Amino acid sequence: MSDLVVGADRRRRCPWPGEDDLYLEYHDTEWGRAEESDAALFEKLALEGFQAGLSWITVLRKRAAFRQHFAGFDPEAVAKFGERHIAGMLADPRIIRHRGKIESAIGNARRSLEVIDEFGSMAAYVWPFAPKPARAARRLADLEAVTPASTALSKDLKRRGWTFVGPTTIHAFMQAMGMVDDHLAGCFARPECERLRRPVVGRYQA
Repeated sequence: MSDLVVGADRRRRCPWPGEDDLYLEYHDTEWGRAEESDAALFEKLALEGFQAGLSWITVLRKRAAFRQHFAGFDPEAVAKFGERHIAGMLADPRIIRHRGKIESAIGNARRSLEVIDEFGSMAAYVWPFAPKPARAARRLADLEAVTPASTALSKDLKRRGWTFVGPTTIHAFMQAMGMVDDHLAGCFARPECERLRRPVVGRYQA
C-alpha cells in the first residue's frame, strides 16, 4: 500500500499538502530540493524554530511577513538586530509573536556568521552531515522524525550556541533542504530531488 495521492493535475504526490494551493506549491517546487545559499539555509533553520509547537503551514502562510522583518534572512543583517527590531516584530500579528523565538533567530544569525567564517559557507558546514540515500518509503508512517544524522547536526549546533535546534527540528530542516529525500516512492517530485541532491553531496562530502 502507498500513501500517494493523485491531484487534480493527475500527478502522484505525497499526501501531506492536502488541497491547499500554497502547501502544494511548496511541496512541488521547494521541499526536498538541494539548497546551498546561506540565506536559504539560515531562513529554514530560523523558521523551523518558529514552527516549534505549530504546523508548518502556519509558518508558511506567514513567511512573506517573516522575510520582510528578517531582511530576507540575510544572516549578516539579522545579526545586527536589536530591541527596536524585536519590538517591531512583537507588534506585527502577521508573524508568530514569540519573543523567545525571535531572540533565538537573531542569536542564531550571529552563530551562522561564525560558521560561515569557519567553513566558508553554511552549506560547507551542514552538507557533510547529510546521510547516504535510503530506500524510498511508501507510507508516511515509515518516515523517521529523528535520525542519527539529525541528532549529530543538532548536537553540534547546540555546542556552537544555536538554540531551537533539537533533532526533530533539524530532521525537518534536512528534509526541506534536500539533505534527505523523504518524498514517498512514486511521488513525481522525488526523481528531480534525487538529481539535484547528487552533485551537492559530491561537492561537500569526501
